[in-house]
Amino acid sequence: MMQFYKKRDFGTFISDSFTFFKLYGKNYFKNYILLNGLLMIFMVTVFVLGYKELFSQLFGSNLNGESYYLQQYFDNNVGMLIVVGILTLLLFLILMIVNYLFPVFYLKRLAEGQDKIKTDDILSDFKNNAGKIGKLCLGMMFIVTPLSFIIMGFSYVLVLIVIGIFLILLVFPTLFNVVTFLMYDFFNSDRGFFESLSYSIRSQFSYPNGREKSPYWKYWGSTIVVSIILYVVTSIFTLIPMLFFFGSLLTSTPDANFEQNPFTGTAGIFFFVMYGISILVSFFLSNMLYVNSGLMYYDSRTDLHQKVELAEIDTIGSNE
Repeated sequence: MMQFYKKRDFGTFISDSFTFFKLYGKNYFKNYILLNGLLMIFMVTVFVLGYKELFSQLFGSNLNGESYYLQQYFDNNVGMLIVVGILTLLLFLILMIVNYLFPVFYLKRLAEGQDKIKTDDILSDFKNNAGKIGKLCLGMMFIVTPLSFIIMGFSYVLVLIVIGIFLILLVFPTLFNVVTFLMYDFFNSDRGFFESLSYSIRSQFSYPNGREKSPYWKYWGSTIVVSIILYVVTSIFTLIPMLFFFGSLLTSTPDANFEQNPFTGTAGIFFFVMYGISILVSFFLSNMLYVNSGLMYYDSRTDLHQKVELAEIDTIGSNE
């Protein structure tokens, strides 16, 4: 069984992230699919069909000199677009809540000593923490997100000078770690939202005891490396349809490119199917990033490391 509350170095975060899925991956993704699968498929379907319709109208708007066709399409379907937009937003919010908090509840149960976790266990965690989830959503929406946008906007402005590029490389992984630490701490401690937010920020730069060197660079580096791994894998699923799609355009006759909408043919269908698959793959692979952040959070909780070690020693003694 994997130990969660312990000190880890940079390399151990990455290796233990892979070890986690080697030990628990089958059970983890079984519960993930049962809890989140239909919602993901429905969401991806809405995205794919929506993008297909949008791109079809966009590319078809200028065919045969109909320069205002796209504007007419939006004017004639404004009611439907508003309803679909609201439903899509609600689905996206629900999907994000489940997607982000599933690894939090799953790792929490493992850290508490539970080995085989069932879907009902995770469902009960969502139900029992409904109030805290609501507080977390409000805090994320009205406090964390606006502040994050301000910080990211400032970083983008500084891109005009070279230092902004390096600042973005520092800011994005750090913001991600702060947000994930906030979620883990909010449901793994008795702290309130603002206390957990404060802890999630402070823990990026120092351990609670204040006597050990800053963990910032190993947290930052671990997030960067895992993000690059996931980016390379997901890029394969986006690169293939793009190559296939543009290859079909290059091999078609010049007149056909103007007479036929490229998103309505076989190439267009293949492009959007692969696009949908890439979204699903990115959802699944993102779990490695959340688990990696969870291991970093448990590394930061040095106040519990010794308690867990003593509990394990007592358990060994009782078994003997």
